[in-house]
Amino acid sequence: MTKKVKVWDGAVRLFHWSLVLSFIGAWISADDFEKIHIKLGYLIIGLVCFRIIWGFVGSEYARFSQFVRGPSAVMAYLRDILKGREKRYLGHNPAGAAMIVVLLVGILGLCLTGWMYTTDQFWGVDWVEEAHELLAYGLLACVGCHLLGVFIASKRHGENLVVSMVTGKKDK
Repeated sequence: MTKKVKVWDGAVRLFHWSLVLSFIGAWISADDFEKIHIKLGYLIIGLVCFRIIWGFVGSEYARFSQFVRGPSAVMAYLRDILKGREKRYLGHNPAGAAMIVVLLVGILGLCLTGWMYTTDQFWGVDWVEEAHELLAYGLLACVGCHLLGVFIASKRHGENLVVSMVTGKKDK
């Protein structure tokens, strides 16, 4: 029997699934339910601000210093994936870590442009609305890449990363 180890703390898991549900809700409410869309946007910015803080003060695997790597490490990891020889990580792998950074920055941009559109100065300004939509579609593409990465890593390493993000535990 393999030993399970706690990797994802409750705060990380609650953040992750709350963000997933909030993003889906904001996407669905975008055209027809403006008040809900705006409230979910504020919830999302609160979640992201929490995650950024938790990335500096949280548990070991939640800290950015534990998993964020430079571009050369990310590119090397992606090359290893293509060759089928990528290393398994207990926490985030370099590609997953890069995706987290991209998603957090993208969501910050999405929330900023969404908020701007609610102000008198930027209401009805085309580039703000277009930037907001472009960021939303870009984030949706990133989510697709994230899910693909989760699928590939789960298959290659014989583990279910979705279950790990629910239970917080992975095989050692």
